[in-house]
Amino acid sequence: MKNGWFITGTDTGVGKTYFTTALLRHLRAQGTDAVGFKPICCGTREDSEAICAASGDAVKIDEVNPVWLHPPAAPYSASIIEERPIDLARIRDAFAKLRERHACVIVEGAGGWLVPIHRDFSVADLATEFALSVVVVVQNRLGCLNHSLLTAESIRARGLPCAGFVLNHGLSAPTRDPVAAAMQAVATTTNRAVLEDVSGLPILCELDAEGDLPASLLEILSR
Repeated sequence: MKNGWFITGTDTGVGKTYFTTALLRHLRAQGTDAVGFKPICCGTREDSEAICAASGDAVKIDEVNPVWLHPPAAPYSASIIEERPIDLARIRDAFAKLRERHACVIVEGAGGWLVPIHRDFSVADLATEFALSVVVVVQNRLGCLNHSLLTAESIRARGLPCAGFVLNHGLSAPTRDPVAAAMQAVATTTNRAVLEDVSGLPILCELDAEGDLPASLLEILSR
């Protein structure tokens, strides 16, 4: 069992928390002492609360989420609005303590991979410090190939292992335009094969409304 993974996404709202909480429940059901970590939360604290709940009684909300900014914006933008710089030392200390006390820490980033935390420090920089294998959550829709491949390329350029992609089918809104619907249908049925072929990375799993993870996921993740 690895000591954790960093969960990022191709964008905000693509299902990072959905996958993070499902993975935590999956790990804990198998007897693994796994907890979640949401370094920065902007807007409501619902994502952090969901991660805390999926971690069982092992952690408190302020351990899961050491920095909470109220504006519903990117971390750097929210910190400018609040006139409160994000305390990186606090994040680093909280992560180190979780890692000392628990066998596995699942870290969920904020927004996408290169979202700024400070003017010259991004989510990608934080992930590089944590040195965990990265999982990329992708909303399976028309247009996701570019975002997915760019994200994977940037992860690899930083010398981090990219475990692969998670395709989320549960978020695409239906359209009444028959042409757009046809294009979307073609994309969603071919994205998996194209992503695997072009990136050389596996599709770790595909999420639907049920949120169930395949029993083989941990074996795939740990390779």
